[in-house]
Amino acid sequence: MSNGTYRLTRTSMALDGWTISALEDLSARLKTSKAEVIRRAVREMKDRSDRELSAPSPLEALDWLQNGGGLPAGEAAEFRSAMVAERHAKKYWWEP
Repeated sequence: MSNGTYRLTRTSMALDGWTISALEDLSARLKTSKAEVIRRAVREMKDRSDRELSAPSPLEALDWLQNGGGLPAGEAAEFRSAMVAERHAKKYWWEP
């Protein structure tokens, strides 16, 4: 698919009534073929699955956050000072 063209291969599959109805509805709504709806759905699921595979585990994400979350120490200290000063300047959150 690098040059923008690709070869189509015919295939058959068994779909239940709800899926066929949803496919026809999407095809009409998007003004495209049912095959294109399926291609887009598969592409979207593949992209989502790839993102999930590359995402860190919850423990890895927590470690990353506890180690600064990619923020340089100087910037983190500056940000913390600004937040502390802002919080001390106001007694209640609704005060201007």
